[in-house]
Amino acid sequence: MTDETAREIATSRVLPFMRGDVYLAIANPQRLARWWGPESFTSTTQTCDFREGGHWRFVFHGPDGKDYPNHNIFVLIEPGRRVVIRHEDPTHGFRLTISLQDEGQGTRVGWQQVFDDAGERDRMAPICIPANEQNLDRLHAEVASLAE
Repeated sequence: MTDETAREIATSRVLPFMRGDVYLAIANPQRLARWWGPESFTSTTQTCDFREGGHWRFVFHGPDGKDYPNHNIFVLIEPGRRVVIRHEDPTHGFRLTISLQDEGQGTRVGWQQVFDDAGERDRMAPICIPANEQNLDRLHAEVASLAE
C-alpha cells in the first residue's frame, strides 16, 4: 500500500448524463451550492471564485442545528474533465479530485479524497464514505432537474 493509498477515500459512479452537463453542475456556484454536501445538509455560500487559485468559503448547516464553516481552494480546473479542490482545515485537510469521463451513454464521476494524514483518513472514513455517496446522489438529482 502506498502512502497516498493509505490516506485515500475514493468512489465513482456512472451518471446517465453528458459530461458537459455534469461539469456545469460543478462549475456553476449556484448549482454547486444546491447539491454539495451530505443528505439533510444545506449550505450558505460566502464566496465561490471558480477558477484556479480561487477560494470557496461556505457554511454547512447540519440537521443537528450546528454550523460547519468550510474553506476550499480550487487548485486545478480542466473544464469538462477534472476539478481538484484543496480543503483547508486544521484537523482534516485533504485534496479532492473530481474526474469526469465519458462512459457508455453517461459520465463516470470519480471522487477521490486524499487526506493529509492516514490517521485522520481513518477517523473521517465513517463520515466521509456515506457522505460522498450522498453527494453523488445529490449531484445526480441536480443534473436530472435541468435535464427534464
